[in-house]
Amino acid sequence: MSTDQSAGTQPGGGSMVRRILLGSQLRRLRESRGVTREDAGYSIRASESKISRMELGRVSFKERDVADLLTLYGVTEQAERDALLGLAREANVTGWWHSYGDVLPGWFQTYVGLEESASALSTFEVQFVHGLLQTEEYARGVVLLGQPHASQDEVARRVDLRMRRQKILAGDRCPGFTVVHDEAALRRPFGGRAAMRGQLERLLEMSDHPGVDLRVMPFARGGHAAESGAFTVLGFPESDLPDVVYLEQLTSALYIDKRDEVAQYVRVMDRLLADSLTPEATRDLLRSLLREL
Repeated sequence: MSTDQSAGTQPGGGSMVRRILLGSQLRRLRESRGVTREDAGYSIRASESKISRMELGRVSFKERDVADLLTLYGVTEQAERDALLGLAREANVTGWWHSYGDVLPGWFQTYVGLEESASALSTFEVQFVHGLLQTEEYARGVVLLGQPHASQDEVARRVDLRMRRQKILAGDRCPGFTVVHDEAALRRPFGGRAAMRGQLERLLEMSDHPGVDLRVMPFARGGHAAESGAFTVLGFPESDLPDVVYLEQLTSALYIDKRDEVAQYVRVMDRLLADSLTPEATRDLLRSLLREL
């Protein structure tokens, strides 16, 4: 997954999660009162589809709209109203990544916000070293592959964005990060021979990181459980927020949060971990690849 992926203590950290949390709570309140999306939309001078997007956490919230919806849903207790209105204010804080809007598509801004707030990341990569583990030189090679006509400034901004995402692994709130790379990802020399050597050395270094579980799915295994390709499962500390599966496409992405579907991806990740090299054997393979270079 070549996507462009800071610590949760920075301004904007967690705003995406708060939007999703607020949206899900508003949906539960609406359904418990038997109010349709159409009626809810009418009460705030909005469409039914706007209510749907609000409940999915895909749009920002106006405090006045949230207050009107709470009144419609019969929420009169001041402490509960204050808590939800406070959540609306926090959800509208702009994340650091919005300053990269010129090189960051809207559908991927959602992912960066979720990644920033996650307490656990489990991912399978096929073609690239994961963005959170890439060196600058390797990342530049990946960016140039996907954006061959980009200006030097645009390439530099895309690479800088990727480096900033990596701060989550150095912060106090480092998520548990489990990554399985297909062996092919370690044999494709993005950025040239020297860049690939530096990338393999970075992977060896990060394999000792206490928050990183780094594995390789070797060619010798043959097939593997992830027949549909790369994916990421994001887990969150908030009990009200379900795990989310992220699937990247060429010009968009899918975000899956239905529990039965997420569970299938979790089972596949478990199988990948069982079938891949152990962390120790992964380090041995990395050293072998370095010797080949």
